[in-house]
Amino acid sequence: MSSTPLPSTNATASAHAPPRGVGIGLRHAHYRDFLDTTPPVDWVEVHSENYFGDGGFDLHVLHAVRRDLPVSLHGVGLGLGSAKPLDPTHVAKLKRLVERIEPALVSEHLCWGATAAGHLNDLLPMPLTDAALTLLCARVGELQDGLGSPVLLENVSTYVRFRDDQYGETAFLAELAKRTGCGVLLDVNNLYVNQCNHGEDAMAAMNALPPGVVGEIHLAGHSVTDVAVIDDHGARVADPVWALYEYAVRRFGAIPALIEWDTDLPALNILLDEASRAREIQTANHTARSASCGDANHARLA
Repeated sequence: MSSTPLPSTNATASAHAPPRGVGIGLRHAHYRDFLDTTPPVDWVEVHSENYFGDGGFDLHVLHAVRRDLPVSLHGVGLGLGSAKPLDPTHVAKLKRLVERIEPALVSEHLCWGATAAGHLNDLLPMPLTDAALTLLCARVGELQDGLGSPVLLENVSTYVRFRDDQYGETAFLAELAKRTGCGVLLDVNNLYVNQCNHGEDAMAAMNALPPGVVGEIHLAGHSVTDVAVIDDHGARVADPVWALYEYAVRRFGAIPALIEWDTDLPALNILLDEASRAREIQTANHTARSASCGDANHARLA
């Protein structure tokens, strides 16, 4: 394994420009598909921590894919809301990856996951309080200063809520974005999971977000158990989640959307089929908006 840093990419996919359309998660099972050809997707997303090494096959594949497609880096291990300070080594590795890949988007989760005793390897829910907001503002500011660019924060699926919560999760994110300049990664499946588990209104949650603050949308599958709905990213997107996505596109526009699938990975063509459905919803919304604008312009001229 080489310890020599990879050169900065000269990819034809423009660096830092927000991706358009619909992407899928780049996972190890589909590396060969991407090395043999460029699948019909608009961009890809990877879990940042899988590419923190000094070299190796994973980083080689990511660098090769980046020559043809925009990349979104999605972190799962920083735990911005932890009482433990940010890990400077983790941030430094993320910054190095950002410099190597020149991603279109960088995102993390609204969660905590570490204590002084160690890392818990989970996306644990934040108490949605003023004290937590103050902590998150400082942490997001520290991360964005370290990277030299804004990040997106994702709403998470949770299986508990705190009695002392002072905000809904998306209202919390909206205030965080207002104070720090970060954006929001809106996971529509997580909204649905929380709607099922906590009786929260997913559409009302979306209405708490100003349209311009959402920079990316996630779509994924879930499983239904006797105890709770579980956000396991192991199935096709469910019909109720597609319905919520249609509402999200009407509210926020055709912003980049991602099909997440992390467990029981299917063949690539299944992911492409899901991406195609998301793209059709984006296209239909764009057509409807264009027609509406045309009717309005015609009415003004009449």
